[in-house]
Amino acid sequence: MTKYREERDSLGSVKVPVDALYGAQTQRAANNFIINPRPMPLRFLCCLAMIKGAAAQANRACDVLEPALADAIAKAAATVRMAPGLENFPVPVFQTGSGTSSNMNMNEVLATLASRILGQAVHPNDHVNASQSSNDVIPTCIQVAAAEGLQEQLLPALENLITATRLRAAELADVTKTGRTHLMDAMPLTLGQELGAWAAQLADCADRLADLMPRLLALPIGGSAVGTGVNVPREFPSAFVDSLNALSGQAFTVAANSFARMAGQDVALECSSCLRALAVVLTKINNDLRWMGSGPLAGLGEIQLEALQPGSSIMPGKVNPVLPEAVLMACAEVVANDCAVSIAAQSGNFQLNVMLPLIADKLLCGIDNLVGACASSCKTIAGFEVNRDGLQKNLASNPILVTALNRIVGYDAAAAIAKRCYLEQRPVIDIAAEETSLSREELERLLDPKRLTGQSPL
Repeated sequence: MTKYREERDSLGSVKVPVDALYGAQTQRAANNFIINPRPMPLRFLCCLAMIKGAAAQANRACDVLEPALADAIAKAAATVRMAPGLENFPVPVFQTGSGTSSNMNMNEVLATLASRILGQAVHPNDHVNASQSSNDVIPTCIQVAAAEGLQEQLLPALENLITATRLRAAELADVTKTGRTHLMDAMPLTLGQELGAWAAQLADCADRLADLMPRLLALPIGGSAVGTGVNVPREFPSAFVDSLNALSGQAFTVAANSFARMAGQDVALECSSCLRALAVVLTKINNDLRWMGSGPLAGLGEIQLEALQPGSSIMPGKVNPVLPEAVLMACAEVVANDCAVSIAAQSGNFQLNVMLPLIADKLLCGIDNLVGACASSCKTIAGFEVNRDGLQKNLASNPILVTALNRIVGYDAAAAIAKRCYLEQRPVIDIAAEETSLSREELERLLDPKRLTGQSPL
């Protein structure tokens, strides 16, 4: 049976589990917010603890906190950052829109731990929350957590995928295949060109994320309640980012206008849009892989994906493209998350956005999804085998190669050759030899698929 202790806040007393590190305000939030118990993301909580540690050291530098008190809070924050323990943070995503409940949850936990370290009472508001407001801390935490997730996980995972794709593109540079537009046969290209296009799209996504970083690193800390910096020492913001950078190894700065970063969530929305773009690119790549590997008898059968597990509970021997399918679902959620962030970013009423916890949840979920999606796509691209014989067979019977004769015999004559090829199911070179005065040798040169990919002189 759970035992309780009595805690007090400005509204009165409330019962809190006797072993809980948090206090009255956290308990009220846990009692009130019952829509969905999903907790705030772990990365968010770790970064919030780091922010509190940086704030304590900044308050020490500004003579707001005594050195021993600041050090105790910083030490408690470091402990929580390394191992938050979700049981200490019961406040769910669907809470007050400013994230005040999560801010106070962290303040109360750190006050308890710091009190034990210091041997005297540490106050969650007066000490842990000194020179801060939920209204600048939570937007700051969203940006810090997103920046950490991008720089430490997503960008490295994306670079690994780009490298793997470029390596396969180089390896398959000599493999010519039938191109497709509208899912219909088109002019040839090489597998290297096809994968090279994927790599270029992924590189563009990496560039977008890199372009975003200066804005993501500029924090609204010091804005306090509405952006004016009430109760915040003038030196605090710069002291804070110095301490935060020492803790994180990043290069955070103070935003030029804290009002804009608190009232609006434009930077978070831009970040979400970049994540959506990457999700769309990964969707295109993994759908291409599924199509190319379809069959193997009644589909395209151009490649064979690595067999990872049985594909059916009833059809023996069936193997499915399970990793691409998993990536597609992860990317679908990223796109949906971006929609939620877009709606949430519209909720900047006057001096504060009031859907901050939702933005944090969806943004960090998107980053996590894409880290895994990049790793899975890397495995798929590195592991597929090419059906070279099948590709050559399809190329040889592709009537669209007749496009190469347009400038010599004209579009209408070339179209007539293509129609005969489809009707008689014969190679285009045989029909062209019958329909034109061109020699067999010249036709072989003009209709050479490798030549038509631009890989050899025209």
